[in-house]
Amino acid sequence: MESTILRTEGLSAYFGDNRVVREVNLSIPEKMITTIMGPSGCGKTTLVRCFNRMHELIPEAKVQGKVFLREEDIYAIHPMIIRRRIGMVFQRPNPFPTMTIYDNVIAGYKLNGLKIGRMESNRMVEESLRKAALWDEVKDYLLRRKGTFLSGGQQQRLCIARALAMNPDILLLDEPTSALDPKATALIEDLMIELKKTVTLILVTHNISQAGRVSDFTAFLYLGELVEFDRTEQLHTAPKDRRTEEFLTGRFG
Repeated sequence: MESTILRTEGLSAYFGDNRVVREVNLSIPEKMITTIMGPSGCGKTTLVRCFNRMHELIPEAKVQGKVFLREEDIYAIHPMIIRRRIGMVFQRPNPFPTMTIYDNVIAGYKLNGLKIGRMESNRMVEESLRKAALWDEVKDYLLRRKGTFLSGGQQQRLCIARALAMNPDILLLDEPTSALDPKATALIEDLMIELKKTVTLILVTHNISQAGRVSDFTAFLYLGELVEFDRTEQLHTAPKDRRTEEFLTGRFG
């Protein structure tokens, strides 16, 4: 039986009076890849932004219900601490344009006012870039080049390294390959499968085949409601809800 690392109870999210996530009860298993899948506009991104308290950064946004990280209520913990423990990689690669590759990796420490020595910093940069399968491509003079010098796929792996440098419990990946070509996408997918040995991954995607390739569990979201949650193979081959089946067979989405 998988142990649960993140759990929601009656989680709803709003923009003003508009409720976009509706009473979601979900348990995310540890050191697995869980996909949040559903058509555009169904609340996938909003849901995961509640997991690391980024939703509340939007004016007039609010959350009801509970989110627990290892049984700790995340809304009782300082949001900066939560965002270190639950990292996030966005749809488009966003390395800090004025920073070198090296400084991009350790940017989280500087932004959080955390001091680290040069030896520790060097170790962390190498380790994080190795985990993101980028070290061999940048280890020489390229470390001192700007992060924006890299290709799109490399930039996205740099953003993954930046999140991993904070040693998170969970990594949220919001459509991380939607702006990438097929080769770069395949590299990121292989990387995700490797990363789950050490970190829990939650992947937002509307790409059904990608969910089938990489994830262990899948949650299907529709109009803000959690319709179905199961092992990916089970959900893809024998969905219990008609709406899940219609999405998987391309009747909407």
